[in-house]
Amino acid sequence: MSRKCDICGKGVAFGVQYSHSHRQSKRTWSPNIRKIKAIVNGTPKTIHVCSRCLRSGKVKRAI
Repeated sequence: MSRKCDICGKGVAFGVQYSHSHRQSKRTWSPNIRKIKAIVNGTPKTIHVCSRCLRSGKVKRAI
């Protein structure tokens, strides 16, 4: 499954995780991506959308 939002382009973020003793390791943060059927150019199409775009109403869901 794609880890990128088709609407806003939000993708995986990279960073460093620190333990209590301050040892560090690389880690990733994945966005909350949902596979939904939406209206794109007047026709229903399956796209990958983050939950923020769904909540804010940037996507018109197909029924």
